[in-house]
Amino acid sequence: MPLLEIWRSRPDTVATMNLTQVVAMAGGGNLADNNECSKEFRLYLSEAPVEQLAQYIEFCLHEKMDKGGFILQDLVNELGRRLDYKVENGLYQGRQNMVGFDGIWDTAPGHSIVVEVKTTDAYRINLDTIANYRKGLIDQGRITDSSSILVVVGRQDTGDMEAQIRGSRHAWDMRIISIDALLNLVRLKEKSDEDETVAKIRSLLIPVEYTRLDNIIEILFTTAKDVETASEELLASEPMEDVRGERNHQQSHTPIQIADATRATALKVYAHSTGATLLAHRRTQFWSLDRKIRVVCAFSKNHREGHFWYAFHPHQLTFLEEAETAVFLLSCLNHRYSYAIPLDFLKLQLGKMGMTEKEDRRYWHIILEPTPKGEMRLRLREGEFTSLDQFKLAVPDA
Repeated sequence: MPLLEIWRSRPDTVATMNLTQVVAMAGGGNLADNNECSKEFRLYLSEAPVEQLAQYIEFCLHEKMDKGGFILQDLVNELGRRLDYKVENGLYQGRQNMVGFDGIWDTAPGHSIVVEVKTTDAYRINLDTIANYRKGLIDQGRITDSSSILVVVGRQDTGDMEAQIRGSRHAWDMRIISIDALLNLVRLKEKSDEDETVAKIRSLLIPVEYTRLDNIIEILFTTAKDVETASEELLASEPMEDVRGERNHQQSHTPIQIADATRATALKVYAHSTGATLLAHRRTQFWSLDRKIRVVCAFSKNHREGHFWYAFHPHQLTFLEEAETAVFLLSCLNHRYSYAIPLDFLKLQLGKMGMTEKEDRRYWHIILEPTPKGEMRLRLREGEFTSLDQFKLAVPDA
């Protein structure tokens, strides 16, 4: 049975397989350039959660396996895709009269990164050879001078390679990063919810002279602001006070692990009900591989009197508007249902909702309020309500 068929029907089974077994299940089980095994393996990687990729990278670096270098190359390129680069996979093995790059990561419009993957820096590499890959791609018109080289190394100890690059004429065009650090950038990106944060993350991979530290400070500030916005979702009472005019209630904080687990359950139920495979794009944003299905999944604990409260941000609206199928999915802690609200329905209600406008951000208040009969309705201004029961999805073991 092919890898993708097992993965999509029984993902827990694939999760128990080691990397060697996974590759053996893809196509004919023999990785080679442009064959069915490589195509199916890469497609599977594009759907696997980032922590699964992390396990495969760990296995690839510490276990002897056939064609481990090929597999590591595919894993690194998938991390590039998770950072929202447009990625072109290179060849596993160099060929005569062809440029031997491992990957090209593009932003549109913007900068191209020529990627070279090394398992270890235990030996010296020929920097001129890698630099010639970039030059060859520029000569072919596949990238422009607005490009650089990123050497991705499997081990943390990159001191020898750093010194080699620093002392060469390629110091202004080439940077080095460990796979662990690259993984952490992907994790940070998936926990963020702002496009500006992701742009700052990607800027770290481009060679920059850091005598002036403004850019690093901007990255730290942008990330901190993103985290501050995320923390609002976990506060139990303050948002309800904004809308209902009540003050001086003590705030309580929901552990992020509980919020993430509640959100994951709602996403799993929605995906099962629609047959969609959803990938993490941001902290609250998810999409299908072709990006035609997009979901913003928000979290709320149960407030006083059974209410649930959510913030809906303009950037989330923009994300959903670019989809063919768009849903604002409301996950509710310790509640029997989640609510998959179509964007078209939600947009009709936005003008009737309360809104908070701060100096650096604004958002609509989405308030769910139960009726005496246990039905769920959306609370609007002027004491109006609209039922959400048509959008409810039963959550197991709520």
